[in-house]
Amino acid sequence: MSWETVRLEWEGDVATLTVDRPDALNALNVATLEAMGEAIEEAATDGARALVLTGAGDSFIAGADIKYMRDLSAEAAQEWGELGHDVTDALEAFPAPTIAAVNGYAFGGGCEMALACDLRVASESALIGNTEIDLGIIPGWGATQRLPRLVGDETARRMIFFGDRLDADSAAEAGLFGEVVPDDELTDVAAELADRIAAKPAFAMQTAKQAINQGYEGGQASGLEYEKRAFASLFGTHDQREGMAAFVEDREPEFE
Repeated sequence: MSWETVRLEWEGDVATLTVDRPDALNALNVATLEAMGEAIEEAATDGARALVLTGAGDSFIAGADIKYMRDLSAEAAQEWGELGHDVTDALEAFPAPTIAAVNGYAFGGGCEMALACDLRVASESALIGNTEIDLGIIPGWGATQRLPRLVGDETARRMIFFGDRLDADSAAEAGLFGEVVPDDELTDVAAELADRIAAKPAFAMQTAKQAINQGYEGGQASGLEYEKRAFASLFGTHDQREGMAAFVEDREPEFE
């Protein structure tokens, strides 16, 4: 499929989803959110072993389309919020790891898209924040739940209550980014991370992601029970047998 404001490109088993509205700093409108949802589904169906999310030009995703939101009724805002949640939930549930390559602005809904990814790497010029409070609203696409898991309760409350914009180094120090790289290296670093992930055993990687998410969704006890079952289920698979045989035989494994 092709879309006007989204591009889905492949390099081997790695899919890259680029929000392509550079004239609007990649702000998210209805059509773009719908296209993102379709592209994520297509990448999953076609077997991506890693998915990179980024933005075209000098911005990651500057936020949601405020001109569109300004006059929404509460009922319409509910539908708008659900559309955004559909996309962030799809990123979180994607059957392979997802990487946010954050270039430039990632405010409001853009920050929430990054939070829904498994890993986040930023360019030195990146700025990120949950800035909704200064619009008279709160984060509506998951930040009230996902942000505290990453940065802790106190830092998350400060970010949401004050709406501060953090530079890349400050955000990394807070735990939002795994690494910060020069602007001209972001694409290559994200691609390298994705390639490393794609080279790992896909089913085990998917199971690891599901186990981590289960702990957040159902609490630690539920997560531990899931881990026990998931751990055992991997024994007897090709990748388990190949990985352990390669270790014993001191060679590189050949995963499916």
